[in-house]
Amino acid sequence: MYYAREPYSNVDAVHVTRFIGLASVGNREKQKFIHAISPTPASTMSSVEVAMKPPNTTLSPYMIEEKMPSAKDATKRSSDNVSDPQYWRYDLSQKRQKHGAGDGDKLCFKFLSSGSCPRGDKCNFQHDIDAKEQYQRGVCFDFLNKGKCERGPDCNFKHSLQDEDNNHTQRRSRSENNSSNRSKECWFCLSSPNVESHLIVSIGENYYCALAKGPLVEDHVLLIPVEHMPSTLSMLPESEIEFCRFQNSLKMYCNKQGKEVIFFEWASRRSTHANVQVVPIPPSKANMVEKIFNLAADKLGFKFVAKKFDSSSDGRNFLKTQIDRNSSLFYAELSGGIILLHVVNENERFPAQFGREVVAGLLNMADKADWRNCKYSKEEETKMVEDFKSRFQKYDPNC
Repeated sequence: MYYAREPYSNVDAVHVTRFIGLASVGNREKQKFIHAISPTPASTMSSVEVAMKPPNTTLSPYMIEEKMPSAKDATKRSSDNVSDPQYWRYDLSQKRQKHGAGDGDKLCFKFLSSGSCPRGDKCNFQHDIDAKEQYQRGVCFDFLNKGKCERGPDCNFKHSLQDEDNNHTQRRSRSENNSSNRSKECWFCLSSPNVESHLIVSIGENYYCALAKGPLVEDHVLLIPVEHMPSTLSMLPESEIEFCRFQNSLKMYCNKQGKEVIFFEWASRRSTHANVQVVPIPPSKANMVEKIFNLAADKLGFKFVAKKFDSSSDGRNFLKTQIDRNSSLFYAELSGGIILLHVVNENERFPAQFGREVVAGLLNMADKADWRNCKYSKEEETKMVEDFKSRFQKYDPNC
């Protein structure tokens, strides 16, 4: 026999837990008792699916070394969601331990991101001042914590320690050198040795189009600025004409293929090189797109601003008024001229792969939410690009 407790929310993680206990059976005659369950591995789930909480979710009953919360605190914690990020985001398989034991050398994500941690001395992770300063300068949390980052071009942070110099001249020189170095290391800069040129479909003066690395579906491409810019909304106004020409061409191409198309961008102030994701979807799914984006937003604790525009250029002119150098935003352009917008707060931890994860869920392809699960060989990618170019040629604005 076994019993299962109702799901409960964790204090410092986005997921819920369901405790399963086995009743005592004695086993005096050395009989074997087996209980089998088949949970979905978290590695195949999107962050939205991981963060979902069933309606019967309760507060965690296991408050180790803490006093039981008051009714007010319990109410507050029961309403917590991913807007209060967990302390150690990327390695949930590791057990949380005290300082100096096992994982005690890991950094506290809450302390690095906000400068304070409500757990104080009871926190199981390090409150490192130097690491906090490096994080505030844009250094990747995984890089600080593990010495490496496995997210490749999808990571929006720097993978080198940043020095702070009080001398303005040295600071300016270093900034210029860092910008040059970032361009050389960037996956999307055409001058970089790391750029995978075999994925490029079409090149214009300000933008180029390339097959997405690890495409979610066939004809999944990216619109990428030639210049090393953090978002397409930061580009000069004269570049908008070319962007809209690319966008309209891709819409016509997808419509000819009998598909609708979604455009979305994570315009983060910490991004290194902007890219707009262009994902074709079946017409049967088109009327569900806005609903599933709103559902995902609800799970993460925010609401989209939805607006409808007569043209893509009008929509982008609106988006440009919503962003500045100190803010980040996510937007998605759907069929019918509908734009969904979320301006991300300074301390809000927004998933970099949110758009892809939502579309993967829409298409019932949760296992493809991570592009690394969709890798192809260089030969396969080259063939895919050539096939796409042959179909897209008569729509290509640069032909």
